Parts: sequence; structure tokens; C-alpha cells
Amino acid sequence: MDFLLVTGLSGAGLQTAAKVLEDLGWYVADNLPPELVARMVDLGIESDSPIERLAVVIDVRSRLFTGDLVSVLDVLGSKPVHVRVLYLDADDAVLVRRFEQVRRSHPLQYDGIDGTLSEGIAAERAQLAPIKATADLVIDTSSLSAQQLRHRLEDAFATDIDHAVQVTVQSFGFKYGLPIDVDGVCDVRFLPNPHWIPELRPLTGQSSAVSEYVLAQPGAQDFLDTYRHVLELTVAGYRREGKRYMTIAVGCTGGKHRSVAMTEALAQRLRDDRGLAVRVVHRDVGRE
Repeated sequence: MDFLLVTGLSGAGLQTAAKVLEDLGWYVADNLPPELVARMVDLGIESDSPIERLAVVIDVRSRLFTGDLVSVLDVLGSKPVHVRVLYLDADDAVLVRRFEQVRRSHPLQYDGIDGTLSEGIAAERAQLAPIKATADLVIDTSSLSAQQLRHRLEDAFATDIDHAVQVTVQSFGFKYGLPIDVDGVCDVRFLPNPHWIPELRPLTGQSSAVSEYVLAQPGAQDFLDTYRHVLELTVAGYRREGKRYMTIAVGCTGGKHRSVAMTEALAQRLRDDRGLAVRVVHRDVGRE
């Protein structure tokens, strides 16, 4: 098991880190008391479907938090896990501004004498100093946007599969309504309809006869090449923005012939890009 302890200062981006790790396929346990970490690891190893990558976020929100996370790492040293520590830091002035923007108090703010935000940040920084000294990766988020933090975390903890954008290419029939959960729609009703050819009518676009007929029509190959280029530009933008999922809908009248054949052909072109994980869905095949 890969085990990642995520900790750091409140307001430094711990929640953002947890969401990014979840998107990368890590099992994330947030605000787990330190005393339960070893048990969580045991459960992950012993389960019928073992957890391969476990990230645990621990900070001062836990009532049982004492700051002694080094002892937690010592316990994990005797288990079959690869342990790493991620520590998120930020300047005091930045943390103060962030807390003021969300209008929330610091978890340790009222434990001190004056009850000030600065006092709470100082107390937390002192508590976490030992674990920061042992961290494998320290990221100062003072000047980082959430998007920039995402990129830093992806560079550090993503695999090649994690980096892939998940693309679903879905065929559909306009007469059954537009899909509502897609990022883009293209219309291939400009192509001749195999429905009007008796020997092709009972077949679907997954058959070689229909596919060859559709792809041989004027404009079909140009459409596929052009739309693939459009998707390449779109995917590049999605990667920059941290969006990892895309669904493209390809429609014809009934969702049986043209859209199915074009969906299969478009998906095959997209699979040539190793940075994409492509799946095909035929929503309306058989619906007639």
C-alpha cells in the first residue's frame, strides 16, 4: 500500500489537496484521529479489495490531535506500506487573509491568551513543527492558486493512468432527446441515412457493412479529422484547468446507424492519444 499522510496549517489548502487526491484515485480519509490511522491501514490491507493508495488528512480539527504525528509514522514503519508525508505551508499574512475572506475562526484561535487569529496560527505552527521536519514534500501555497496546487500535486502523486483524461463518446438519436450530461454535441445527420437501404436497415452502425457505408460518404472522413482536432484543443484546455472528464455526444435521427458508426470511428481516432482513456456508449441502439 502507498500511504500518504497529508497535514499542514489550517488554511494552507488541505481540503483542496484531499479533493485532488480523490480525483487521482486515492482513497482519502479526512479528519481522522491519529489514534485510528494504524487501524485504518490494517483494514485497507486486510479487506477483500485491498486499498492500494490511502491518503489520510490529519490536522488540528481533530479533538484528539496533539501534534505528535511522528509516533504515528513509527507505528506504520512495521507495516507493509510505503509511507510518505505531504505538508502544506503558507505565510502568516496569507493565512490571516484567507481566514478573513471565509469569515471563519482558526481552530486554535481561542485556546490562547488573546484569542487572536495570529495566536492560533502560531500555536498550530509550533505543534506541527516536528512533522514538518520529517515531511517528504513541503508545498508553500502562499502564492499558489487552487489550480496551481492541483498541478503540483498531480506532478508528485499521479500515475500515467491518473494523468489521462477520461473521454466518453456517446451515440444517440435526436428523436429520443438530447443527452443532458454531455460537454459537446455533434450532428451527423448530414450523412445519407442507411435506414433507407433495405439490406442495411436491420443492422446497426457497429456492423462492418453499415460502418463502411457511412464512412465512405462525402465529408465523413473530413468531419472526423476536423472534430478530432477540435477535441485535441479542448482536452488540452481541460488538462490546464484540471478537468479530467469529458463526454461527447454524436447524434443522428434514431441513434442506430450513422451516429453509432461515427462514434466508433471517432473513438478509435481518440485512442491514438495515449493521454486519453476512451470509452464508447450507444444510448439508443435497440430502442426502436
